[in-house]
Amino acid sequence: MKSNENTSQNHAWMIQSRRVFFFLVPSRMGEGTVDESSPAGELKAESYPNWLRFHIGINRYELYSRHNLVINALLKDLVTQRITSVAMKSGGTQLKLIMTFQNYGQALFKPMKRTRDQETPPDFFYFSDFERHNSEIAAFHLDKILDFRRVPPIAGRLVNMTKEIRDVTRDKKLWRTFFISPANNVCFYGECTYYCSTEHALCGKPDQIEGSVAAFLPDLALAKRKTWKNPWRRSYHKRKKAEWEVDPDYCEEVKQTPPYDRGRRLLDIMDMTIFDFLMGNMDRHHYETFEKFGNETFVLHLDNGRGFGRHSHDEMSILVPLTQCCRVRKSTHLRLQLLAKEEYKLSVLMAESMERDRLTPILIQPHLDALDRRLHLVRASLSISSCSFGGYSSVVEDDLQENPETDHAHTGSRQR
Repeated sequence: MKSNENTSQNHAWMIQSRRVFFFLVPSRMGEGTVDESSPAGELKAESYPNWLRFHIGINRYELYSRHNLVINALLKDLVTQRITSVAMKSGGTQLKLIMTFQNYGQALFKPMKRTRDQETPPDFFYFSDFERHNSEIAAFHLDKILDFRRVPPIAGRLVNMTKEIRDVTRDKKLWRTFFISPANNVCFYGECTYYCSTEHALCGKPDQIEGSVAAFLPDLALAKRKTWKNPWRRSYHKRKKAEWEVDPDYCEEVKQTPPYDRGRRLLDIMDMTIFDFLMGNMDRHHYETFEKFGNETFVLHLDNGRGFGRHSHDEMSILVPLTQCCRVRKSTHLRLQLLAKEEYKLSVLMAESMERDRLTPILIQPHLDALDRRLHLVRASLSISSCSFGGYSSVVEDDLQENPETDHAHTGSRQR
């Protein structure tokens, strides 16, 4: 009987989710056109699981609002909800698992492959490095502190590989890769393009493994996303260089090309550039947007596992879009100035924010120190002396002007 009740509840939530997304208003995914209760009056918004409340709150400007209390509740769910099934995620170069929870929410699990103090070797190409679970977690906190809110909620979780992966999976290909190591630890390796073999197996202690757990975005059937090539993507070749690496005027060409020739998109790329440089992430070949909102919407900051690999090196080539275009939105510029102040120091805010995570410490101190150092380099690259073709107004674009048609809650993020 209990199973039937759960199935009925799940069905009701799915119907309500579809109602919300089929009646999307132009600026918000769950606002204005949908009642709090179903036609039969059976469900109230407060009764929705936190993952659905997160989905409903997504709007044209951000994934979640600055003071959205649902996010903290969702982060708690990600680490406490019982895992009912696990399957491998198709595609991608490295192993990722899709976890389904008791409340029917889903998350992407990236297991730990590198310890926090292991730096990426200097001779490694950016496209062959391991993904880091702690980078995914730290990226969520950095994105929030930068006031972007374009990374889905992500938390660290300690998982029992036997009870919470092997015993609940119906994925035979995954199940077959489990084994006991000579050290008597539980290990598995799954199937993927790289690093999925006995030699690169993921082993627990003895069967506990930590990883990042990222909340799923709305199903693509309900909220389609468009994938775009990053204009400043790398060549992903050992010898060839991308066009932007050899043409100092490359930005001028980009600015003549839709959707970068008007609206907010180019400034979004500048935000993403700053975000990636602070993390040391060179692996930003594509990005996504929600199709429903057209071109006047934010860029999603997804797949951040290749950040925080080298604290001893600042990869200046990541900043090339910013140095070539010399453009940034005012709200971002002001945030960078604030985070450079001693009382709002970026490294301190990051440490305090990540301290709440179950796997704390997420970053070792040298990575936190690197954030402050790189912030200084970002600000220097945007200085009037560095951008020689004009004054402050030619570099900093004002996005903080009041718009009477815009909800006050979104003032300042209207062009974000």
